[in-house]
Amino acid sequence: MAVKEKAKKTGQRKRKPKILAVINDACTGCGGAPICITECPVDNCMFEVENPDAPFFMRVDVDPLLCIGCKKCETKGPMETFLEGCPWDAIDMVPLEEYEKRFGELPY
Repeated sequence: MAVKEKAKKTGQRKRKPKILAVINDACTGCGGAPICITECPVDNCMFEVENPDAPFFMRVDVDPLLCIGCKKCETKGPMETFLEGCPWDAIDMVPLEEYEKRFGELPY
C-alpha cells in the first residue's frame, strides 16, 4: 500500500507532530510484554518485529504515519506510574525536521 493511501486509510492524525518516537538498538521488547505498546494511545502505532540481533526476542517498531508524538510510550508505566523514559532507553523522541532528514519527508 502506498504511503499516501495508508495515511488516508488510517486517519489517526490531522497534521505532522513536532516529534516522533524512534526505537533504537537498545530495545529488548521487554521480554514479550512491552509497556510502550500498551500505553500508546494510537492503535497499531507501535508493534513487535523480529530482532535480527537476538532471534529469540522481539523488538518494537513505530509506524511514523501513526505516531502523534505524545511521549506516553516513554513516560507512562504500568498501573498509572510514571517512568523517566523507557526502562532500556530504547525510545528516542526525534524532532520532525531531524526525522525527515534521516528517513525522508512524511506525507502529512
